[in-house]
Amino acid sequence: MENVQQYLPLIIPLVLIQLVLMVVALADLRGREKTRGPKWMWGCIIILGEMIGPIAYFTVGRLEE
Repeated sequence: MENVQQYLPLIIPLVLIQLVLMVVALADLRGREKTRGPKWMWGCIIILGEMIGPIAYFTVGRLEE
């Protein structure tokens, strides 16, 4: 238990960043008409890809309109 408390100041910001990225990416996905690939696939990547999923969506998945 002491080890967890020691790393808590590092874990909490990472979890918060991950959640914010996920929410912003899902909101952007919902508002877009076209993406590179099906929307359901990008939704799964965003949710299951942890921190890399939303970053992959923002860099690869979005089509500029």
